[in-house]
Amino acid sequence: MTQMTMVQAINNALREEMRRDDRVVVLGEDIGKNGGVFRCTEGLIDEFPDRVFDTPLAESGIIGSAIGMALYGLRPVPEIQFMDFIYPAFDQIVSEAAKMRYRSGGQYTVPMTIRTPYGGGIRGGHYHSQSSEAYFTHTPGLKVVVPSTPSDAKGLLTSSIRDPDPVLFLEPKKLYRAFREDVPEGEHTVPLGQALVRREGKDVSLFAWGYMSQVCLDAATKAAGKGIEAEVVDLRTLVPLDVDAVLASVKKTGRAVVVYEAPRTGGYGGAISALLAERAIEYLRGPIVRVAGFDTPFPYALEDVYMPSADRVFAGIDKVMAF
Repeated sequence: MTQMTMVQAINNALREEMRRDDRVVVLGEDIGKNGGVFRCTEGLIDEFPDRVFDTPLAESGIIGSAIGMALYGLRPVPEIQFMDFIYPAFDQIVSEAAKMRYRSGGQYTVPMTIRTPYGGGIRGGHYHSQSSEAYFTHTPGLKVVVPSTPSDAKGLLTSSIRDPDPVLFLEPKKLYRAFREDVPEGEHTVPLGQALVRREGKDVSLFAWGYMSQVCLDAATKAAGKGIEAEVVDLRTLVPLDVDAVLASVKKTGRAVVVYEAPRTGGYGGAISALLAERAIEYLRGPIVRVAGFDTPFPYALEDVYMPSADRVFAGIDKVMAF
């Protein structure tokens, strides 16, 4: 075990997979000599000069090239510098990469992992802080993965690179250097589609992913001071979703608070809420509460107001407990 930040864990996963499998290639804007804007790919070009490619500022070209590489047998890991810039490549991702297995009757797959930082928390303003995961969870054929710890970042990224289908790997930039934890060196995988209960509780279930999982842990600690035992469920993979884990938690607690930093309307938390309403209504002892961002562009000056905080999550807990 080695203490790592999330940036170091991602770099370690990429390095070890490139050593293990010479089909793995990395490409993106400034990811070579510069090591990426957040330094996640730092030093890779020195060890793998023939498999690390700096690209033009053209997201559609980056993803289109990676799709071609994948179809011809490589395992590309393209980076989109910020998720806010992914939209020029949207058609390539949802119309080509995600549909290739289906349109070819299983003859072709696109084993590609798209890495991109997402979310707020670094004073990036409205062009560097978006959380648009819901657009992609609506796309059959595409997996969506969001780690919340350094160890999970390494394990989930390794599993994503090895997956036979396209994966969108969202990295919460707020957590890149927020803390260190023990991360296994060498072989370390975390299966896609398995949620993790980060804190056990019996009174209310908190569902979150990415940075919001850490916010929920803080809110659960605050709730414990009031005698409320909150269970924190980190989804880790949005698609495929660990439905059994979600339902099992609510069946135990009878209450649910869903937390996400994207705009409230159309956010992925709505899908979790609908799942609970359809399949766990007889266990619910109160309304399903969503704590989310607001239906506005992401603000710069009011970032701390926009993003769900432990206090806002606790207010949601208090609301459902008082019902």
